[in-house]
Amino acid sequence: MDVQNIHSRSEKETRDLGRSLASFLKKGDIVCLFGDLGSGKTTFVKGLAEGFKIKPSGVNSPTFVLMNVYEGKLPVYHFDLYRIEGQDLPRIGYEEFFYGDGISVVEWADRLGNEMPAEYLSVRLAHQSPDERMIEITAHGEQMSRRWEAARL
Repeated sequence: MDVQNIHSRSEKETRDLGRSLASFLKKGDIVCLFGDLGSGKTTFVKGLAEGFKIKPSGVNSPTFVLMNVYEGKLPVYHFDLYRIEGQDLPRIGYEEFFYGDGISVVEWADRLGNEMPAEYLSVRLAHQSPDERMIEITAHGEQMSRRWEAARL
């Protein structure tokens, strides 16, 4: 597994990282986000969406609706599993979107449990200070790892 650590000093840098990552992603990719409340997961998604020509102002955490769809150069399927229990996961129909015609981004991806995809990009965000984050990006699965090693941001 190839791990890349990035130190973000501001919300803008976190958004910029998301925007940069969009150029690496292709149809059917899954990005799994991990981090505590307020660690910058949704901020990261705003940047990623912007990379697909989606206005970041229209991106918000789908905590209560479980998934938002943002239409852009590619559709972005933004999941938030914070309020999901393991047995409820199949009922939200996530498998219709994973590996589909867009990019799936999953906040609180640890809640996927046994449903964790075989191929995905992991983004872990951790507080360093009120404005700073350490962001760890890791490719999982043979194909994703090969692509990530070749592309490294």
